[in-house]
Amino acid sequence: MINLLYRHLIAKWISLIKFATILWSNLSRWRFYGLSLPILGAFIASIGLSLLFAACSSPSAVNAPNPNTTSVSNSAVNQAKVVRFGYQKSLILLKTKGVLEKRLSPQGVSVEWIEFPAGPQLLEAMNVGSIDFGHVGESPPIFAQAAGAALTYVAGIAPSPAGSAILIPQNSPIKELSELKGKKIAFQKGSSAHLLLVQALQKAGLKYTDIEPKYLPPADARAAFVKGSVDAWVIWDPFYAAAQKATNARVLVDGTGINKQGGYYLGSRKFVTENSDTVKAILEEIQKLEEWSQQHREEVAQTLAPVLGIDVETMRIATQRRSFGVVPIDDRLINLQQEVADTYYQLKLIPKQVNVKDALLTKEQYAAFSPQT
Repeated sequence: MINLLYRHLIAKWISLIKFATILWSNLSRWRFYGLSLPILGAFIASIGLSLLFAACSSPSAVNAPNPNTTSVSNSAVNQAKVVRFGYQKSLILLKTKGVLEKRLSPQGVSVEWIEFPAGPQLLEAMNVGSIDFGHVGESPPIFAQAAGAALTYVAGIAPSPAGSAILIPQNSPIKELSELKGKKIAFQKGSSAHLLLVQALQKAGLKYTDIEPKYLPPADARAAFVKGSVDAWVIWDPFYAAAQKATNARVLVDGTGINKQGGYYLGSRKFVTENSDTVKAILEEIQKLEEWSQQHREEVAQTLAPVLGIDVETMRIATQRRSFGVVPIDDRLINLQQEVADTYYQLKLIPKQVNVKDALLTKEQYAAFSPQT
């Protein structure tokens, strides 16, 4: 028994070393998304401790049957009992209402919620297996694919072009997009804000190289904006509405007439293909909540204001600018997303050409869980 436990501990320790090596070898990609070394160190340390504690579990675990020797043909065996859902503040209503828990609990499936400041960080977590499902804007999947991440498009999100904007300080002399030339502009790299900026610059006849990008997550970008360290800030709701109220920022331009698509719900391919019934249930509940929200905007604002720590008036503004709905993946969305990928590649903002179809399922698979519209 002791010899078995000893060999088990050695095997786990070797696995831990290999895992840490992989994470460290991908350090440049993590830094690419703006994640700091302390955050990376803490994450690696937490994973290490988890593996070590698992290795030191009771001897009975050592003698447990090898799953490879048992049949896994039954889908119920593979079906996940926990959905790890990555979310941003823009989708906190889904968590607050608890509709997924009510729907999935009878099936023996629980929901864990993990918050992220923006889409790139969420998809990096999905790539390393920390979450199963989440929502982002149109740009993060492109940067994630370019960095080698494994992800799958599940459904589209209705576009809300008025819910994102390029903000400038109240006393800024800037009046036109063309006056952004040579200016410092803060935004989250690889986010929907990034694409809005690129498209707005093109509309004004400017090149991306004409501005000085400052890649910052929302909280850091706001701090730089308030201090006057940057000349403009590209951001989305509810951060956008909150900044308008707190800083008296002026809107240089929003996404109206520029943004053609919304974001996406994505999942790891393993999770989506092995849990199509769960995915279908998730999308159905999201669609129901979206339809309810469309008709009850005031209740949405009243519900989210205390959760987000935003006054009701500000939350009401953000809610009024938002479109609600889940959109099935179709050729139109795929073509639009490929245009986004091609734009970033042409600007040399991603290291290689991305084929969006590499992250898609078959039409039959989508038909099994896509919402009816």
